[in-house]
Parts: sequence; C-alpha cells; structure tokens
Amino acid sequence: MDSTQPLRSAAFPDRLLLGPGPSNVNPRVLEAMSQPLLGHLDPLFLDLLDDIQEALRPLFGTSNRFTLPLSATGSAGMETCLVNLLEPGQRVLVGVNGVFGGRMVEVATRAGAEVHSVKAAWGEPLDEQRTIDAIEQVKPDVVAFVHAETSTGVHQPVEAIAQAARKAGSFVVLDCVTSLSGLPVELDQWGVDAAYSGTQKCLSCPPGLSPISFSERALSRVRARSTPVQSWYLDVSLLDGYYGDDRVYHHTAPISALYGLAEALQQIQREGLGPRVLRHREAGDALVERLAPLGFSPLVAAAERLPMLTTLRLPESVQTQGEGALRRRLLDTHNIEVGGGLGELAGEVWRVGLMGENACLESVERLATALEIEMNKA
Repeated sequence: MDSTQPLRSAAFPDRLLLGPGPSNVNPRVLEAMSQPLLGHLDPLFLDLLDDIQEALRPLFGTSNRFTLPLSATGSAGMETCLVNLLEPGQRVLVGVNGVFGGRMVEVATRAGAEVHSVKAAWGEPLDEQRTIDAIEQVKPDVVAFVHAETSTGVHQPVEAIAQAARKAGSFVVLDCVTSLSGLPVELDQWGVDAAYSGTQKCLSCPPGLSPISFSERALSRVRARSTPVQSWYLDVSLLDGYYGDDRVYHHTAPISALYGLAEALQQIQREGLGPRVLRHREAGDALVERLAPLGFSPLVAAAERLPMLTTLRLPESVQTQGEGALRRRLLDTHNIEVGGGLGELAGEVWRVGLMGENACLESVERLATALEIEMNKA
C-alpha cells in the first residue's frame, strides 16, 4: 500500500442497523461522547464511574457492589466471568443451543477446565430437566449458559437451572449480552453469581464496553483461588482495586465511551425499564406479523422467542435466489442492515434486531416496505 495515500473519507451513510448488533444510538449519546476528555483518575470522571455502576445495578436486578463497565467488548465479559471462576482441572457445565454457548465451551477449554455440555437444537431452549440432571451428575464447579442466544433468537428461562446449580454448590454464569435492558434480568432473585453484557445491543451504545456483575460469593471464590487468574487484564480482584474505593491504577479507561454509556443509562432511567421492555416486546411482535405476508416465518416458538432479536425463516424464493443478494440490496439501496444466519442456520434464516433505539414500529415498517420493493423486483 502506498503510504502517501490518504485514508478514505469518514463520511459514512446513516444506516438503519437491524442486524444482531450494533444498534443505532441516540444523537445525545454521540454528543456526550464528543465532550472534552478528563483523566481516568480525575475526581469528576471517577464520580461518573460511580454513577454508571449505580445505574447498571437495577438493569441486572442486583445489589452487587462489583457491577461495572468492563473496558472491552461482550466477548471479554464472557472471558472475565469464566477465567476468574475456573481454575485448571475444574469442571464446568455449559448449556449449548447456539454459537455463544459454543463460545463459552471454547473459552472454558482454553482456561484448562474439564468441560461438559448439555445441548439443545438451534432454535430451542435448553431442556430444564435434562440440564438439572446433568448438574446432579457432573457436579460442576461452574454452570454457564446464555439468557438470550443471539445466533438463534431463543429466550432461555434461568431460575430453575440457576437454583439447581446453586443447590449443587456450583457458581452460575449468565450471558446477558442481548437481553440487558430489553428483557427483565434478575440476578439476585435467580441466584446468578456472575453475568456480562455488551453496550451495542439494547443499551443502544457504540460497541466497546461490557457491563459485568459479580456477587460477593463469586468475588470470595476468586480471592480463594490456588492459582492466579489466567488473564492479568481481566482479573476481577485487580479491577476491583480501580473501580472500588481504593482507585488503584489498573488501565486507562475509555473515557469517551463511558460518557456515552452514562447518557444512554440516563435515557433508560427516563423511559423506565418496564416501558422499555414492553416496547421491545411490541416491536418484536409487530415484526413477525408484518413480514408474514411476505413469506417470512419465525424460527422460534412464540413462548421462547426473543423480542429484540427475531430469527426468521426465509421464503423459498429468497433461499433459491440467494439471501445474501437481497440483504446486499437492502444495504446498498435502502441503507438497512439485517443479519444472516450463523452455523447450521446459514442461508436459511435472517436475524433481525430491534434493539434499543430501533425497537419501534417505524423500524418494522421501513424494513417491510424495502422488502416489498426488492422482492417485487424479483
């Protein structure tokens, strides 16, 4: 590459992001991110960090002191939970019914754990009794599963599995990347020890931060480890020194991203969590109803379907002609992004996200109108 060639222009189109993430953000979030920088140990910035932690707790349904915005994406949140609670040779039971359960298996394997899994078909939740039976048989140190499986659009009931795990003495890890602020999350009520999310979904922030929460029980487990945490950067005992009362330097926090998250959390507070959850539900229902006449049908049964991420089986005509071409026309002609299927669902489904700012009837109608235009051309 010619080193004298200038970088391409940053004047990008205004897309409607209806894929599995990121979602569009409110202009006030972008405005907040453009404010002057403060130092990451500036008292004013530390006050903002305290406010963010306090605002995250009700979204997680927890009083956990250690609830904070990790300076990394949701996948790092996953790794944080697993590498802190697992030591080499310990047993973990992972629920796998999509890509992100499978990713948990990969992370736990790399951490040196003895990994067991309980599986369900893509598009279906984990069977509670089979999972409970596996917990009783394996007697794992950690049980990990996904609340909202982004690859399939499945909403996983949590409480029965989490309670069985706690009864067996296991620590419970929950993936809330797609569910946080779009579905009720009740870590304390359910008995979840550690959970993680991402800012780019229902929180309607740019990607780059991972809200996480650890119970005191989980923190005690980390402090009692016989081996150091595999990752220095993700060691929660070190992170606690920065985010807690001591304010010990650990890393340079992404100041501008945290400005944006603070504004997004204020918007959630103004709307109210209950109305926000209802808005996601109404938008998801409207999407299924509006696209049905075009031949799109939901992969997941209504009782188990995520409101903010709907996996739609494609009409035969779309599959025959190649779904990628239609998605590209939506992007190039109408500035609308939708997500393709992953893994065994590739080429058979679309994943349509209605998250945060985009969880509204206007988004549904804009997508449906664009599809009608493009499918009529064919």
